[in-house]
Amino acid sequence: MFEDTLLDSSPKRAPVLKGKHWLISFGAGVLVFLAAYFALPMVSFGAESKVILAQGIFLGVVVACYVLMLCYVWADARHSGFSVAGWFIVVLLLNLAGLIIYLIYTAGKTGNWTRATLPIAYMFEGIIVAAIFIYPLIVTEALPRAQLMTFLAAPPPPPPPPPPPVAAAPVRIIHRVTMDDIMKAPTVIPKTITQVKDEPEPPPQTGAVGVVGGVPGGMPGGQVGGVLGGIIGGVLSSAPPPPPPKAAAPKRIRVGGQVESARLIFQPKPDYPPLAKMARIQGVVRLEAIISKDGTIQDLKTISGHPLLLKSAMEAVQRWRYQPTLLNGEPVEVVTEIDVNFTLQE
Repeated sequence: MFEDTLLDSSPKRAPVLKGKHWLISFGAGVLVFLAAYFALPMVSFGAESKVILAQGIFLGVVVACYVLMLCYVWADARHSGFSVAGWFIVVLLLNLAGLIIYLIYTAGKTGNWTRATLPIAYMFEGIIVAAIFIYPLIVTEALPRAQLMTFLAAPPPPPPPPPPPVAAAPVRIIHRVTMDDIMKAPTVIPKTITQVKDEPEPPPQTGAVGVVGGVPGGMPGGQVGGVLGGIIGGVLSSAPPPPPPKAAAPKRIRVGGQVESARLIFQPKPDYPPLAKMARIQGVVRLEAIISKDGTIQDLKTISGHPLLLKSAMEAVQRWRYQPTLLNGEPVEVVTEIDVNFTLQE
C-alpha cells in the first residue's frame, strides 16, 4: 500500500507517456511539416515562402499534438486496464471531444477526478488563449468608408502658372538737330580730327560718247552709236541670254483631266467573301493606289466600302499589273482610284 501511493517509482505514480511516445509524436509532426512545406506551393500558386513555412509549422504542431493525444490514450488505457482499441477508435474519430469523454469516464471509474479536471482545464485555457490571438486575424474590422472616400478624393488641379511679365518697350529718345546745335561752339576738344579728302575728278573722255556712271553690261568708255535699250548703229556687246532651263518631268502624276488612266494587263477577280454572300451584302469598294513605274500596285489605301468586302478587294487589287505609264518618254508613278464591284448573281 505504501509503495503504491507514496513512492514515485510505484506503478500508480509512474508517468503514462514514455520517451518513445514523445519521439513518435515529434516524428509525425516533422513528417507533416515537410509534406506541407513541399506540397503547399503546388496547391497555392504565388504564395510567399514565409506564409508556406508558417502554415507548415502550424500543421506540424497540430498533428504532433494529435498523435501525442492518441499515444496517451493508448498507454493510459493499457495501464488502467480499459479497452485499448475501443477508446483509441473513439479518440481517433472524435479528436479532442473523444479525449474529454475518455478522461471523464476513467475518472469516474477510478475515483480520481484530478486526472480529468486538470487536463480539461488546461485544454479550455489553451482554446481561449488561441481564440484571443486567432480571432483578430480572421475577423478584421471594416475600414471606415466615409473616411476613405474623403482621403481618396482627388485634390483640385493646381492653378495655372502666372503669365510671364510683359517686357517694357524700349524707350527711344529722339533728338532733333536744329540750327542752334550746329552753330553752337563745342565745349570739349575732340581727340581726333577726321580729315576729309576730295576725290579727283575723272579724266575727260575723248572720241567716245557714254552715260555718266555707265549702264549694266556696258563697255568702259562707252560704245559709239550706242543707244539705251537698243543696238541702233552699234554692235551688240553683251552675250545672249542663256536658254530657259528645261522643266523637270514630274515623278508622280494623278489620273484625271488630260491624263489617261493606266492600262491593265493582269486583273484577277476578287473572291466573294462567304460571310458577305450569306448576309447578301454587295456594293462597290473604292481604293486609292499608287501604280509604280514598273506597273505594280504600291501603297494601297481604302476610301470606302463595306468592311466584309474590303479584305478580298485589297488582296485582289494587290496582284493587279498595269502597263507602265510614260510621260515624255520616261516612266512615272500614277496615283489613281480603283473601284471593285461586288454583285450577287440571282
